[in-house]
Amino acid sequence: MRMSAKAEYAVRAMVQLATTDEGVVVKTDDLAKAQGIPAQFLVDILSDLRTDRLVRSYRGREGGYELARPAAEISLADVLRCIDGPLASVRDIGLGDLPYSGPTAALTDVWRALRASMRSVLEQTTLADVATGALPGHVAALATDYLGQERQRGHHPPV
Repeated sequence: MRMSAKAEYAVRAMVQLATTDEGVVVKTDDLAKAQGIPAQFLVDILSDLRTDRLVRSYRGREGGYELARPAAEISLADVLRCIDGPLASVRDIGLGDLPYSGPTAALTDVWRALRASMRSVLEQTTLADVATGALPGHVAALATDYLGQERQRGHHPPV
């Protein structure tokens, strides 16, 4: 999976919004500064998020943005799908329509497994989970396993 800059910025902006008190709106410039996101790029992202009813916007001097639902009800998958579409696709073809045969026939199941594993992480991790650092157990375990594998390979990711 390759995540676009737009999708990554959208997730960061949404997690930032998840840390604000209910009823408090955040101005675009403040949100951009808090996460180091180019403000004009963020305007486009927030427009997409508003269209998908993930954020609400308010106009005027006291205007800004807030989450449209509680952070615990918005998954990372919701945000990523809004910005980039399906979580995992192969050449924008449905998995059941892939032209695999012979020795490559099992690739369809590999792509299904990949999609299922991404869903298990992204659909079950909410903005609130990330904002509080309290990730679901299986997500935290996968991250820990990954770090262990990287260390075994001689990579030393920042702690």
